[in-house]
Order: sequence, then structure tokens, then C-alpha cells
Amino acid sequence: MSKIGKKIIVIPEGISVEIKDREIDFQNTKGEMLNLKILAGVLASVSDKILSFTIEKKNRQSRTNWGTTRSLANNAVIGLSQGFSKILEIEGIGFRVEKAGEELVFKLGFSHLIRFPIPAGIKTEISKNILKIFGFDKALVGKIAAEIRDLKKPEPYKGKGIRYQGEVIKKKTGKKVETAVAK
Repeated sequence: MSKIGKKIIVIPEGISVEIKDREIDFQNTKGEMLNLKILAGVLASVSDKILSFTIEKKNRQSRTNWGTTRSLANNAVIGLSQGFSKILEIEGIGFRVEKAGEELVFKLGFSHLIRFPIPAGIKTEISKNILKIFGFDKALVGKIAAEIRDLKKPEPYKGKGIRYQGEVIKKKTGKKVETAVAK
């Protein structure tokens, strides 16, 4: 039995859930919508603001899909009711980010500016060297944060680059210069 799969999901006020065919549609009062495909071997049911999942066949893949589907549905409900966020820190002299319309413009020590388009469903907020990424889709927020971090990963000697807030970078010691001793 899946410990995660058998838990029910209580649907908060303002979120509507509709099951059709092998898909679940989640929508909030703002009009934001997420669509989730039900994985093979899993059945979903909604009754009295409670979403629950069961398995069709008792095989290994069905049990695995059961917990996965429940987790994805729970993330959709949390995302549409509260939202998800990731916070990135930009470390380094001269490293900056600015918002220009529907894209972020990064100055990361290269000879050129890096332009990063902001996809639909993502909002950003910039203050000094902190970049906050908000959205209702957990996977999309994480993907965008990872793509931005990949623009300039933190290097291990000085720690310059883009990192997640609270991320610990193991610093390496540089080469040690030994003085030549005259004989």
C-alpha cells in the first residue's frame, strides 16, 4: 500500500476540480488552470470537496503511479491556492539582473548581456541581488529557477554566480605559491 497514495486531498474554497476521461482539471477563482493526466492503473474520484485515488490492478507499476499521481494533484491544489516560489541570489562584483518588459536581462561578467524570456504563468520580483520567482505550477517554477541558475553556476573558489537562497557552496582553496629559497 502506498502511504502517499491513500491520503485524501481536501480541496480548499475557490478551487474547482473536474475529472474527465483520464485527466483532472484544476481551476481557481483567478482563472488560472492546471491539467493533470492520470497515470496508468490509477482511478480518481471527487466527492464533497475531497479528491481521492485508488488503484485498478495490484501490480508494482500501478502502486508507483498511485503515489505519484496523488503528489502531482496535491501540488496542483497547493499551487492554485497558495502558489510556489524560489529565491535566487546573485553573487559577484558587477553581476546584476533587471526586468525589461517580459524578459530578464542579466549582467554576469560576460562580454554580452543575457536575455531570459519569462514564460506565461511566472512572475518575478527583483530587489538588489535577490531574484524571486513565483508561479502556480511547481514544476515550471523549479525549471525556470534551474535554467536561470545554469546561466552562471556558483564557482567553488570565490562563490561568484547564481545560487538558490540558503544553498551552501563548498569552497576550494586556490593554488598555494611557495616562495623560492635561494641556496
